[in-house]
Amino acid sequence: MKVSFQGEPGAYSEQAVFDYFGNDVETLPCESFDVMFDSVVSGKSDLALAPIENSLAGSIYQNYDLLLRHNLHIVGEYFLRVRHCLIANPGVKKEDIKKAISHPQALGQCAAYLRSHGIKAEQVYDTAGSVKMLKESGARDMAAIASRRAADLYGMQILEEGIEDNAENYTRFLAVGRESVVPTEEAKTSIVFTLKNVPGSLFKALSVFALRDLDLTKIESRPLQGKPWEYLFYIDFIGSAHDDVSKRALDHLGEMP
Repeated sequence: MKVSFQGEPGAYSEQAVFDYFGNDVETLPCESFDVMFDSVVSGKSDLALAPIENSLAGSIYQNYDLLLRHNLHIVGEYFLRVRHCLIANPGVKKEDIKKAISHPQALGQCAAYLRSHGIKAEQVYDTAGSVKMLKESGARDMAAIASRRAADLYGMQILEEGIEDNAENYTRFLAVGRESVVPTEEAKTSIVFTLKNVPGSLFKALSVFALRDLDLTKIESRPLQGKPWEYLFYIDFIGSAHDDVSKRALDHLGEMP
């Protein structure tokens, strides 16, 4: 099985692929989320593992939009504990570091650490890519912030591990494929819908789940493209779209104007 992810080899997304699917899968690095989704649609990969939200930074809106744009199905979910490492070229000491490069989210999640050590932050396109750039540059006063896997892959030195400001740092990933699956165990279902902008419409929509004791785990709104000030609502709830209670809730929701 081939699974695509966004980023360079050694990225957190690649680590999530191996953690979720096992070490026997083949990975396909993609330069962007658009390319990652296109790889599944075209058949270049069987599945993609797409980050959808981070416990500290919030939702990754681009992937919400890409889920809507492509005729693909969510077939799995994985939560990755993110541990950031300060990575340098071999032989460099921590006190030599003046600047750190990484993806903006990683830099933001380590902002207090960097300030306390007087290290300037500089944004680049990817966490694992920052390690690759650092290795190619040979810089002795610069570090990268990325995963342990990235450091090992590029033969670099870890100066300190776990430098994130908050230990409760998790990224939620969705496995996306061309074919749907019927879950055999407890499931989570993701839906998207629109409503007329009339008083009480969202309350009535959410009530179809509350009346049936269905647990909503995520509610997200996104602008409806081409219709200013109208919105799409994304909802995750515990339950399978194939079970009777969930079916009745979705049928009820579909009856709303």
